Amino acid sequence: MPKMTRRTLMRNGGLAASASGLMSAGLAETALAADQAGSVFHVFAFQWKPSATEDQKAMAKKDIAAFQGQIPGLLETHVGTNISPRGKGYTFGGIMRFTDKAALDAYVLHPAHQALLVWLVPLIDAIELDLYA
Repeated sequence: MPKMTRRTLMRNGGLAASASGLMSAGLAETALAADQAGSVFHVFAFQWKPSATEDQKAMAKKDIAAFQGQIPGLLETHVGTNISPRGKGYTFGGIMRFTDKAALDAYVLHPAHQALLVWLVPLIDAIELDLYA
């Protein structure tokens, strides 16, 4: 067995770390490609403006939930009151899962979604995230 020196350990450790880094980079690219081939999630949260009524808030929940079955490529819709104590004023939100990015892009332009935006946008400050997962 060859004598192990600090130099040998550093050299071998460096090679292992380099190989690990290269493998990790390859795995990240593979994971990204797999993500982009899978579902896309649309996440949103609202801060209601003071002018929003309880009836309007209820109608928003009902109308968003009704997209399920209307919007092609929309697989799941979850919408409701934010129960997180870390919500920073965002008291309402939802998650929608689409078959792919093309379905999400079509949803944005869908007439049912556009009709919702007409009356809803003046009542909210919103944040939205779209992600592969």
